[in-house]
Amino acid sequence: MTHQKMSVGDIHTLAKDTLMKFGTDDLNASAVADIITMAERDGCVSHGLFRLPGYVATLKSGKVDGKARPTINKLAPAVVQVNGHNCFAPTALKAGHAPLIEAAKTCGIAVMPLIGIHHFAALWTELEPVCEAGLAAFACTSYKPSVIPAGGKKALFGTNPIAFGWPRHGRAPMIFDMATSVMARGEVGVAARDGHTLPEGVGVDADGNPTRDPNEILKGALMTFGGYKGSSLSMMVELLAGAMVGESFSFEAAKRDNNDGGPPQGGEFLMAIDPSLVRGDDGWNDHAEGFFDKILEQDGTRLPGDRRVANRAKHDKEGVEVSEIILGKISAL
Repeated sequence: MTHQKMSVGDIHTLAKDTLMKFGTDDLNASAVADIITMAERDGCVSHGLFRLPGYVATLKSGKVDGKARPTINKLAPAVVQVNGHNCFAPTALKAGHAPLIEAAKTCGIAVMPLIGIHHFAALWTELEPVCEAGLAAFACTSYKPSVIPAGGKKALFGTNPIAFGWPRHGRAPMIFDMATSVMARGEVGVAARDGHTLPEGVGVDADGNPTRDPNEILKGALMTFGGYKGSSLSMMVELLAGAMVGESFSFEAAKRDNNDGGPPQGGEFLMAIDPSLVRGDDGWNDHAEGFFDKILEQDGTRLPGDRRVANRAKHDKEGVEVSEIILGKISAL
């Protein structure tokens, strides 16, 4: 597979211009382009330009309002609801970050239910601004049925990712972002695009037979990681991003989706915690850093997000190698 070197700025321009060509205004196009660019820059290619055709598909079908304006509803001092009014999630998140941070710093803990949004991005990009404000953060969202519950035979859960972030004084936050399926669906899509086979145990074909072919898994379903453990976490995400916030479960989102190739309408749950207020002093940073040091004492260990931070420094300076295949698909749009 061949690649083309692009600067981070050129990636942002390509994403933004493409989105605006298909009906988004500057506010919405910039919010999505920011997230796509962060993913490419940090080496998370399954959520970078790879996703742009899917975003465009929802605009072409009319499923997403590319000119939507989210509204903020303060349901309680520590509950900041954002209604995206059918926008892409990055636009709603950009509107909600500041009120969420303010609420958490006032109350010690705050939640941000997001409704009426279309989520198609990595979760770690959403937690960085919250963690950089000195807060710990958690986020989760569902999708459409693509994962089989443990013991079952039919897809019911989404890949249902969860992310947790911890602030660090003078350093990039520690953030992990993981699907509750064995592999993120976007990574399966990248494997299919590049012609790679997958490890055993990732998923099944449309008839429920185990397969290593990513194309067949995309037609079939993924498995949860760790059997019942991953299945329980995926169920938790369905409840938090569905019933808790007043939005759809994955199977409900699928019923009303037009299957244009882009994300369905759904919800997201985001929580922020001020460690200084919860603990009662500012000793949390030194205490946590000592813990991180103990982890890194062991050869072969690293903290979640370290690779992203290293990629960021490298790609800001040297540019990013972008797949010619995905650039060809974007050009064809």
